[in-house]
Amino acid sequence: MSTRTGEKSRQVAAGDAGEKSHFAEHQRRFAAHLRSPETNPAPAGVEDRRMGIYRDLIYNNIESFIANGFPVLRSIYRDADWHAMVRDFVHRHASRSPYFLQISEEFLHYLQEERGPREGDPPFLLELAHYEWVELALDVNPAELPTGLAAEGDVLEQVPVVSPLAWSLSYRFPVHRIGPAFQPQEPPETPTFLLVYRNRQDEVGFMEINAVTARLLQLADGGEHTGRQLLELLAAELGHGDVDALLGFGQSLLEQLLRAGVIAGLRPRA
Repeated sequence: MSTRTGEKSRQVAAGDAGEKSHFAEHQRRFAAHLRSPETNPAPAGVEDRRMGIYRDLIYNNIESFIANGFPVLRSIYRDADWHAMVRDFVHRHASRSPYFLQISEEFLHYLQEERGPREGDPPFLLELAHYEWVELALDVNPAELPTGLAAEGDVLEQVPVVSPLAWSLSYRFPVHRIGPAFQPQEPPETPTFLLVYRNRQDEVGFMEINAVTARLLQLADGGEHTGRQLLELLAAELGHGDVDALLGFGQSLLEQLLRAGVIAGLRPRA
């Protein structure tokens, strides 16, 4: 290759690199403006009317999805405060996933890790947001029910297998009751226990439970004990003297959980 040809090739390469660098910078400015129009000017040479179309499209799509995913949270915020929060999310949060269905989870991460306490935020904000996110999270969860289980049988003498799509949750606030007309400012003395699950028809259901039921499901999670063994363990932990009475109550409870799909099925004891 001649000296002249080599020099020309270097000039072309340098020109290409410069164009790529300029285009990348244009993209960064374009994206920064869409995320926060108030603090980042639009890139030069783009008509504001056209930028406005992109601004509205990006924000309205994200805001609509978040509002639909957190309807109770949306209902307790004034319009100005709600939009300020969503715009702060769009501006501040760097999403970990490119999937639109995971915007709700990204918004939850923003509330939990980035937003911090703000004047006007209710004290139950994080718990309510988590509770509302759970429904969508379970609806799209890819976990499958275990196979080879009996859908009915003796819950005391067989091993209850808890569904991987049943989540036992505990909150300081009664999040399932919160709405525009009920917004407690202090948590009650007793925490709220909720069971959120996806049944065999792929429908998401909610059930208010107590601490004893939550502990029973925790003991059953390993899938190692029969229903009778689980209830005997529970009676020992509670110091419950009347084991027979607990067995009678526990059998009815296990059967109810089996019908609901919280218990995916029964398998014979080892």
